[in-house]
Amino acid sequence: MNAATPGVLPPARERLLLITAAGEFARAGYERASLNTIIRNCGMSKSSFYHYFASKQALFEHVMTEAGKALLDELQVPAPGELGGDRFWERVAALLARLLAISAQQAWYIDAGKLFHLPDAPAAQSPALQRALIHSAQWLDEALAVGRECGAVRDDLPAPLQGELVFAVLQAMDRWSLQHKDAMDATAWQRLADLQLDAVRRLLAP
Repeated sequence: MNAATPGVLPPARERLLLITAAGEFARAGYERASLNTIIRNCGMSKSSFYHYFASKQALFEHVMTEAGKALLDELQVPAPGELGGDRFWERVAALLARLLAISAQQAWYIDAGKLFHLPDAPAAQSPALQRALIHSAQWLDEALAVGRECGAVRDDLPAPLQGELVFAVLQAMDRWSLQHKDAMDATAWQRLADLQLDAVRRLLAP
């Protein structure tokens, strides 16, 4: 059993569990995260928890899967082809603005985002984490291809190299930003996002 039993865990209790678990994993790391703390803070018994989940890793998988679904539903990520034309960078900036606004309204997305960068996360054993990374890289590669076609992105580098380079840069920016989020107010957070987008644009500008 790798996820909550469909239709059994009430939505409100599931949401509390997702938020609580994401916070504990983000705070303590995967290995040190306390399943007992998560269960206690959700007002669940151990027997009740194990009715829905087989293990801590199963819960981690569920958090990754559900956070990704919820964020994508709210973010409404455009198909890469929709970025084309002379407003490529304007559309990318609008996507980033929506992401920042959603993260401000749903703080648990910040905790869920941190789970991608845990040094002890079960990355090799986490299908949900691997799927998210693969889908993100594929979307980025397609978006870069659209940018190259419309002249918004340089095309002098081999496309696969460009994709790997930009993905690595974005991961580093994401990791650093999430690690330091608590030390920034809303203005500083927005300023950092703007500077990062500008850095990526200058890296890719033809």
